[in-house]
Amino acid sequence: MFKSGGACSPPGFFIARSHREHPTRVKTTMRIFITGATGFIGQALVKRLSAEGHEIVAWVRSMERARAQLGEEVTLLNMNATDEALADALKDCDGAVNLAGAPVVARWSQAYRKELVTSRVTLTERLTRGMQGSAVKVLVSSSAVGYYGDRGEERLVESSAPAEGFLAKLCVDWERAATEGVDAECRVVLLRTGIVLGQEGGALEKMLLPFKAGVGGPIGSGKQFMPWIHIDDMVGIIVKALEDASYEGVFNASAPQPVSNTVFTKALGRALKRPTFMWVPTFGLKALYGEATGVLVASQMAVPEALLNQGFKFSFEDLDAALNDILN
Repeated sequence: MFKSGGACSPPGFFIARSHREHPTRVKTTMRIFITGATGFIGQALVKRLSAEGHEIVAWVRSMERARAQLGEEVTLLNMNATDEALADALKDCDGAVNLAGAPVVARWSQAYRKELVTSRVTLTERLTRGMQGSAVKVLVSSSAVGYYGDRGEERLVESSAPAEGFLAKLCVDWERAATEGVDAECRVVLLRTGIVLGQEGGALEKMLLPFKAGVGGPIGSGKQFMPWIHIDDMVGIIVKALEDASYEGVFNASAPQPVSNTVFTKALGRALKRPTFMWVPTFGLKALYGEATGVLVASQMAVPEALLNQGFKFSFEDLDAALNDILN
């Protein structure tokens, strides 16, 4: 179903296409199946889709928690349901959004590595099997900028090659699981997501405590690039990908202006009106997170070339404006 990026593209990479034979717009209201609906991005997405009149089916681990977070209008399916029940829930859905995945910033014991793979690759494989023969015509599936590894000041676009190592391989396998298991008629959109900024959750919530205490500062060298995106733009990309059939393939889901960790730190300090003099050494992070520290200090100057080529309009291209909108 995908068009290869060409001889210079890495194995398994598929470039975003801008034109398909069927109409650009799909029907105005849809029935959407969502994994990771109770997560930070998932809750924001459910809120917007519901407000626009779409029906939501959420595949969740805790029915009680999901009901409290998502409300009474959302149809729930337990993760422990049979494959037959999953296929039945997907049968009449028009689209699917795959956001599930255990947190990456944690100590990577052997058991937790397995959980990272299971919650992404294995779950995605099960999802696409359940989609076989369904009405689902579009799958929007998460990936991450960890695909690119630690690349310094290299400008990273969707055709850039993947790195080596556990996290990059996890992203490659995650993307492959989303693309190889779907029907030929199903359009697949892969979103390599940066740091999503918003209220009440996500990476920013974890950053705020030291800054509010006046002890925030750069991490490691501070030179590493941080691809970031406002939660409103993140949700907007997903909705656009569901509704617009010209969206297909890989997209870097990040704002057009990635910044270094030092620049990000100063912008966060300005928004909070707090000092940013405290340096967080890499060895201190390694004591907490071990190998996963690489996620925090890796440099990825990822830019959303494919989204810009599609004409996607970001509401927040400037980091100061994004942080002020969220915090003030």
